[in-house]
Amino acid sequence: MNTAFAYLTREPALNRRFQITANRLCLHASTTEQALQTLTALTPHWPQSHAVLLSLMRLPPSIKLLSWAWPENTFLEIPQQALTIPATQQLIAHCVQQETPLCLAWYDGVSPYPDAPWRFSLVDWRKCQSPDAAPGVALAWGVPSRAAAQTALHHFAGVCGWFFLKEALPNTQCEPAPARTTVLHLIALLQQDAEIAELEKVLKRDVALGYRLLRYLNSPAMGLRMEITSFRHAVSILGYRPLLRWLSVLLVHSHDHPEMPALAQTALTRARYLERLAAEFFDADEAEALFLCGLFSILPQLTGEPPEVSLEPLTLPEAVKAALIQRDGPYAPLLALAEASENASPARLIAQAESLGVASAMHNQALLEALEFADQINQ
Repeated sequence: MNTAFAYLTREPALNRRFQITANRLCLHASTTEQALQTLTALTPHWPQSHAVLLSLMRLPPSIKLLSWAWPENTFLEIPQQALTIPATQQLIAHCVQQETPLCLAWYDGVSPYPDAPWRFSLVDWRKCQSPDAAPGVALAWGVPSRAAAQTALHHFAGVCGWFFLKEALPNTQCEPAPARTTVLHLIALLQQDAEIAELEKVLKRDVALGYRLLRYLNSPAMGLRMEITSFRHAVSILGYRPLLRWLSVLLVHSHDHPEMPALAQTALTRARYLERLAAEFFDADEAEALFLCGLFSILPQLTGEPPEVSLEPLTLPEAVKAALIQRDGPYAPLLALAEASENASPARLIAQAESLGVASAMHNQALLEALEFADQINQ
């Protein structure tokens, strides 16, 4: 590992309805100066769709952070362990004066804390399962499973972390949802270059699905200068290949479970992140394949089936299948890098990035842009 480093990892914060209410960004930096330099460079790319909880991890927050143009949607985490550090106390005093909202991190549920504009608090659920004394919106961290999340949400306003990736959605072994069957049919027709009329006929059977497709196509992430008003209009403007991408996005949204927004955000962030990095490693025409690689990486959680089964109905490039099924081939290392950015510990991420020659600046910018892209699509 380089002696000077600054890498971002991330995790979502979900409310009691499992909607994403905030993104937690963890900056693993060697020094406060390195952290400040990185934050300043990333300000133009800072995500705006949700609140951001910013953690400096092992670095105690200090008054030096005031040199950064702090985005309004960002809540700096102040670890409970840092409350006795003079530099952190100075920062808190300034935030009190300026009424700058903060997040009290790793609160133990009983210790006193200074009066400050605490908007959020982060509590390690493994150590404290009662947030009664926690200030602000109390979020449980370290929840290991879906069942534990349900228990935590009886007491906490939300949960923060990746519990939803650790097991498949319930009831996924039953018959697939009608929307999923329709989307798979449309994808197959697109790949066969079917007539537009035939595609429209299938889409008209599911009005809600057609509405969702138009909503995605008209989202800010698409950047179109005109409104797409119909499937035929979309084909005339975009062509078949981009529509295949958005039908694939619909496929990962085809389950109506409450956790679907969190799974979709994960899939879309991985997809866009891989697409952003594709230019550094592959020809331009492989970017679409890498997007699909990231997008379909959550299918086992979505379907409850192993990847070789869940991918069977889809016609995908062999490199995508190799990465998702055997964890092998040219795309597998980048997929592993995307997944490593979801780990609270940076060791795997930094090792994978260095082995691939992905600079921290490249990783950080790609991650933030991918996260904002996912949140815009997911709204």
